[in-house]
Amino acid sequence: MPRINSPGELEAVRREIAAETPSDRPCVLICAGSGCLASGAAEVLTAFRAEIEAQGLAVDIGTKGTGCHGFCERGPVVVLFPEEICYLQVKPEDVPEIVSRTLKEKEIVERLIYVDQTTGEKAAHESDIPFYKNQQRHIIGSNIRIDPKSIEDYLAQGGYSALAKALCSMTAEGVLGEVKKSNLRGRGGGGFPTGRKWEESRNAPGDPKYVIVNADEGDPGAYMDRSVLEGNPHSVLEGLIIGGFAVGAREGFVYVRQEYPLAVENLLLAIERAGEYGFLGKNILGSGFDFSVTVHRGAGAFVCGESSALMTAIEGKAGEPRPKYIHTAIKGVWDRPSVLNNVETWANVPLIINRGADWFTGIGTEKSKGTKIFSLVGKINNTGLVEVPMGTTLRDIIYKVGGGIPGGRKFKAVQTGGPSGGCIPEQLLDLEVGFDELSRAGSMMGSGGMIIMDEDTCMVDVARYFLDFLADESCGKCVPCREGIRQMLKILTNITRGKGKEGDIERLEELAEVAGYAALCALGRTAPNPFLSTLKYFREEYEAHIRDKRCPALSCKELIAYCIDPDKCRACMICARQCPSDAILGGKNRIHVIDQEKCTKCGTCLEVCPSRFQAVKKISGEPVPPPVPEEARIITRESKSK
Repeated sequence: MPRINSPGELEAVRREIAAETPSDRPCVLICAGSGCLASGAAEVLTAFRAEIEAQGLAVDIGTKGTGCHGFCERGPVVVLFPEEICYLQVKPEDVPEIVSRTLKEKEIVERLIYVDQTTGEKAAHESDIPFYKNQQRHIIGSNIRIDPKSIEDYLAQGGYSALAKALCSMTAEGVLGEVKKSNLRGRGGGGFPTGRKWEESRNAPGDPKYVIVNADEGDPGAYMDRSVLEGNPHSVLEGLIIGGFAVGAREGFVYVRQEYPLAVENLLLAIERAGEYGFLGKNILGSGFDFSVTVHRGAGAFVCGESSALMTAIEGKAGEPRPKYIHTAIKGVWDRPSVLNNVETWANVPLIINRGADWFTGIGTEKSKGTKIFSLVGKINNTGLVEVPMGTTLRDIIYKVGGGIPGGRKFKAVQTGGPSGGCIPEQLLDLEVGFDELSRAGSMMGSGGMIIMDEDTCMVDVARYFLDFLADESCGKCVPCREGIRQMLKILTNITRGKGKEGDIERLEELAEVAGYAALCALGRTAPNPFLSTLKYFREEYEAHIRDKRCPALSCKELIAYCIDPDKCRACMICARQCPSDAILGGKNRIHVIDQEKCTKCGTCLEVCPSRFQAVKKISGEPVPPPVPEEARIITRESKSK
C-alpha cells in the first residue's frame, strides 16, 4: 500500500477498502482476546474457517478473530454478523452445527445462546443480553468489528480520521483547547484533568518533549488496558500522535507489561503498519509533523505504574520513584517535559476530536465526564469488561450488567481502585461511580478494577491480602513505605491467625497515618487505604478477630473448624473418601468424625457433603463438639433412610 499523504488520499483508501469488503457482508466474529484464547478461541476460529470452506460458503461468508468482546465469563464468544446472533462458550465440535443450521438455514442453536442464571430468560442477539444492553461501549465497542492485526479494519471503521482532522484542519492550540473543554480526566487512577497536564507540558521550557502511554497495568483483577491494547491498538496510537501534536512532542513511548505478550505483538504490528501507511514517521499526512513511537517493555514491577518510576525505567535505570518537587509534565524522561496518560485515556482522544468536546461532556456527571471501562471480577455471575457512563451506580453495574452474586449469596462489598483503593459496603450500593464520589467514600477510581465480594469474604483478610501484595511490590527506597507496610502486614496477619491483641487497631491507624503522609510515592501513600476503608465500614469484624478470636465470615483458617453433625450424618462415606488428609474417621453405617489434629481445613468435606444431608458445618469462635463415642456411632437402617 502506498504512503497516504493527505486527508483526501485517506478517504480514497477508505472507499477502496469498503469496496473490497462490503460492510453488510456476512461474517463470523470470534473473540480472540487473551481470555477467550485461553478457553480455546483459536481452535474455534480454525474450525469455522475449515467448515465454511468445506460447505462452499467461503465466498459469501467471512471469518475474523477480533478483540475482546468483554463477556469473559462465557467465552469463547462468537457473533454472527449482520444478525448479531451471539453464541457463548462455543467449542470446535459446535461449529458444524452452527454453520449448517444458523449460517445456512437461519435457525438458532438454542443450547448456545445466553440464559440468565437468575431468571432463566434467554437472549439470542447480543443487543438483548443484559450484560451488553446495559452498557455504553464507545471505547471497546468497536473491538467486535476489528481484527487487531488489520489496519484496514480500523480504517474501515473511520480510523485515523481524527488524526487527519487534527493535523490538517486544526492547530495544536485548537486540539489542546478541545481536550481541555472535554474535561477528560486521566483513567489511570489519579483523575487529573488531561488537558491541564498537556498544557503544562506544552508551556514548559525544554526540548524535546515526550508523550507516553502507561500500559503497566498491575492491579489485581484489572485487565482493561490490556484488552484495549490487544483489541484496538490503532486507537491508542492515534490518540498518542494527536497528543504529541498538541504538546509539541515528536517522540512517544508505550510502556507495556512484559506479561502482556499478545498486546505487545499487536502493538508492534500496529506501529509497523501505521508507519507503512504514513501515520507515523516524517511529514504525516503532508502536515509537516513528524512523530515516532518506541515500545518499552516493563519488567513486571508494580511500582513502575507510578509516573516517575516509569520514566526512570524508560531511561534504562532501576524503576524506582523519585521526589516530584516538579511535575513530570515539566521534568520527566531525561528531565524533559513528558506527558503520561494510560491506555484508556489516549483511546478517548480520537473520539473527542472527531465528535467534539460537547458530545463527550454530554456523558457522565458534572465532574467526571465520558465513559469508564471496569473489569468485573470476583463473586459475580457475569465476569468481564464493562463500559458504562460515569455516574452509573454501583448497584446497576453489579446487578444489571454483572448479573448479581452467584448461588444466591449476599453481596458484602466491592473493592475498587486496586491495592490503592478501598472497599465499599452494601449500604453504599447506590453510590454513583465517579472520581470524587469514590474518593469521598474512602476508595478511588484507580484504573477500573472492581472485585466483588460476598458474605463469605473476611474483610480483615482482604486488607491483609492487599498489604501483602504491596509489601512485595514496594521498591524499598523509603522507610515509611518499606517498613510501614511490612509492620502493618505483620499485625494484620497476626489478627487473622487469632493472635491479635488490644491496641492493634490503634497501632495500625498510627502506621497508616505515617505512611500516608511521609511515603515517597503514591504506592506508599495510598497503601493504607484497604485497611482504612475496611476498618471504617467493618470495624466489628476486626474486633471479633481480636477480642473473640472469631472470624464472622468463617474464612480465616486458624479461627475456624469443620465438624460433622451426628444427627445429620448418614454415613455415606463421600467425605471420608475425598478428604486429602485422611482426617475423617468412619465406616459403613458409622457416623463420621473429623480428627481435628489431622484436619487441614481445606473445606473438601463441606463441598462434597450431599446438599440433602448438610451434615458438615464450619464454625468459628465456639468449642468443637466432642467426638461421638464409638458405641454411639452406629447408624440404624431406619435412621439412615430419614
